[in-house]
Amino acid sequence: MFEEAQRLQKVIAQAGLASRRGAEELISSGRVQVNGVTVTALGTKVQQNDTVAVDGAPIEGREKLVYYVLNKPRGVVTTNDDDKGRKTVLDLLDEVDQRVYPVGRLDYDTTGVLLLTNDGEMANQLMHPKSRVDKVYVAKVEGVASDDKLAPLKRGVVIKGRKTAPARVAIERIDKAKKTSMIRLVIHEGRNHQVKNMLQKVGLPVSKLTREQYAFLDLTGLQSGDYRKLTGAEVRRLKSGDYKGCRRK
Repeated sequence: MFEEAQRLQKVIAQAGLASRRGAEELISSGRVQVNGVTVTALGTKVQQNDTVAVDGAPIEGREKLVYYVLNKPRGVVTTNDDDKGRKTVLDLLDEVDQRVYPVGRLDYDTTGVLLLTNDGEMANQLMHPKSRVDKVYVAKVEGVASDDKLAPLKRGVVIKGRKTAPARVAIERIDKAKKTSMIRLVIHEGRNHQVKNMLQKVGLPVSKLTREQYAFLDLTGLQSGDYRKLTGAEVRRLKSGDYKGCRRK
C-alpha cells in the first residue's frame, strides 16, 4: 500500500484526513487500525503492504502527492462538489488524475491565485492561523479612497464581533470621474468574505476582487482558468514555512 515504511500519523495526515496533530489524537483515542488491529502507540510505522483504517474505513492507497496553482476565474466555486450544479475549480484541472482539494477558498465572484493539493498535512499547515501566510488582493471599490478612509484597516476593524489583524493597504489608482478606486490589501487571515467585509466597513464596497499572490505564488504566466504544477523548490519552500519573498521568476 505504501512505497516505504512511514510513521502512521504521517500516512493519515497525507491522506488528508487530519493534521499531523489530529492524526496523533485519532491514534491515541483508539480509532486507527493497522491490518485489523487497533494501534494506539504514536510513532508506529506501517509497511508497503499494511492496510490502515480510521474508524473501520480503510485509507485508499496513497497517491503521489501533487501541488498546483490555479488562476481561478469568476463564476467558479471553490469546492470539490456543488449541490447547485455550478462549475467547480476541479472541473478546470482536466489533466489532473489525483483527487486534489483547494487550500482555503475564494468567493464565487473572486478571481486569482488558488493552491490545490492532495497533501493534507501541508494544507493544514498553510491554513493554520499561526502560519500567517500573506495573501495579496487587489480590489476595485465604489468610492474615492483616501489614506484617512483606509487607516482603520491598518489598525484592524471589528467584523461580526472580532477585530481583524492589521492589514497592509495602499491606493493603486483613483478614477474621480467614475468615483471608483483600486486598492491593494495584504492580509494573513482567512475569514469568510474578509476583504469585502473590511472594505465595506470603511465605506468602500467591492465591485471586483482578485487575489494576486498567496505566499510567494502569483499569477505569472497564468491566464484565467490556467494552472501549473509547483516546482520542487516551491513545494520545499512551502513545507519549510518560508512563505515570504519575491514573486516567482
